[in-house]
Amino acid sequence: MSRAYLLLICVAGLGTSSAVEILRPRGVPLSKRQFYEENKPFTCLDGSRTIPFERVNDDYCDCKDGSDEPGTAACPNGSFYCTNAGFREAFIPSSRINDGICDCCDTTDEYNSGAACQNTCRDLGRKERESLQKMAEVAKEGFLLKQQLIHEAKRGQEEKQGKLTELQNNKKELEEKVEALRIIKETAEQPEKEAKEHHLKAWEDQKAIIRQKEDQARMAEAFLQLDDDADGFVSVAELLSHAELDPDSDGTLTEVEVQGLLGGSDKVDTEGFQTVWSSIQEKYISETQADMEAPVEIPPEEAREPMPDSDSEPYPDDDIPEEEEDDEDDEEEDQEEEEDKIPPTVQTPEKKDEDEGAMPPYDPDTQSLIEAAQKTRDQFDESERALREMDDQIKNLEKEISFDFGPNAEFAYLYSQCYELTTGEYVYRLCPFNRVTQKPKFGGSETNLGTWGMWSGPEADIYSMMKYDHGTGCWQGPNRSTTIKLTCGKETVVTSTSEPSRCEYLMEFTTPAVCQEASSLDLGHDHEEL
Repeated sequence: MSRAYLLLICVAGLGTSSAVEILRPRGVPLSKRQFYEENKPFTCLDGSRTIPFERVNDDYCDCKDGSDEPGTAACPNGSFYCTNAGFREAFIPSSRINDGICDCCDTTDEYNSGAACQNTCRDLGRKERESLQKMAEVAKEGFLLKQQLIHEAKRGQEEKQGKLTELQNNKKELEEKVEALRIIKETAEQPEKEAKEHHLKAWEDQKAIIRQKEDQARMAEAFLQLDDDADGFVSVAELLSHAELDPDSDGTLTEVEVQGLLGGSDKVDTEGFQTVWSSIQEKYISETQADMEAPVEIPPEEAREPMPDSDSEPYPDDDIPEEEEDDEDDEEEDQEEEEDKIPPTVQTPEKKDEDEGAMPPYDPDTQSLIEAAQKTRDQFDESERALREMDDQIKNLEKEISFDFGPNAEFAYLYSQCYELTTGEYVYRLCPFNRVTQKPKFGGSETNLGTWGMWSGPEADIYSMMKYDHGTGCWQGPNRSTTIKLTCGKETVVTSTSEPSRCEYLMEFTTPAVCQEASSLDLGHDHEEL
């Protein structure tokens, strides 16, 4: 009978039973028993109306909140309370009452459907307690490991702090040493610089003398070549044959222009030619150079282009056979090579330097100064490099010491470590406090799934989750990010990975660092309520 009160037999404890009459309508928890008194009108729990108590569980929905039908399926928004003695109590939607499917492990939801349900609450309770007991044992061992981690982290923190202090003190000494070596280096480099400059100046002076002698020889050779009649003078008529000396480069060398080159004279001797030579030496082409630059005469027969046959037409540009195009390219390359072989008419500075030879080696005194200065440079560079390395060590230690590794630094052991999980397609790599990556199992580039961001658990348990963001961007999507869910375990290992949303990854990671004392865990349900 749907409105009947429940009369159940309760097993209270092991091997002890007693009959208990439950004075409440079906589907009502004990916590709401006071609202359902048989001899008083019933007021809907939302306060919307009051009805006679006889209309409670009469299979007709009178209250908007469905509270008048806790034990029937009359109200679509109602809920049915499963006592589930020996397991966990539960609420199910009223629509599941007497639907032929056993939802409550104590079978109370199918009281009038004829379904063959069995009470499985005791078995479920036993299995859950066994599972929780195993979890408690893992938590207990994990918590002991956590205490070791805290102890090691504390000791490691003290060691790092001591190392940092030592480095900071040593840095001051090293800075003083670097500065002293800098002064020694600069002191040794000054005489080295002066000696090298003196050696270079002597070499430049020597080269100037060599160039002067060469120029004098070239001038004498030019005078002899220009003095056609060997009368000891170079005349206007003798210069007219050298068109390359045309001052205005209009292609014609006139007598007036030549006379201007000769300083207004009709002719000059060797002494006067020195002045003339300074103005013409850059343009003057000697007889030797003229012979080398003389163009090769092409016989008229070869220069004459063949006439096409009257019965044939020349190839259009687009129809030139590939072989002919290749031949033309080869001819152009050969022509360029020939042009490269023609010596320049003006001697370049590089060529002059080659002719003058390499700078002679330093004298023993200068070489000794160079070696002494180099030794001080090496000592300075070595000390400066050691100072940079020390700076890097200090920065890394300061960064590690300042990290939030948990209330008792229990997560410090994860720093600078990496953990991998291999799936069917990928190898996932988690480096706590650094980044998360994904790499194809059978080759390919690595993808950044996020760099360390922050602890992201709920306020009451903030160290239960890690957030890694600003990873590699997805195609036409956001940057990849990863959330790490930390659970208690004896081992430190990545247990699973998934992608709940596009470009947003979830990893489960077990570590002793999140384990709590076993006594603080709920190890079971001694739920015997009826």
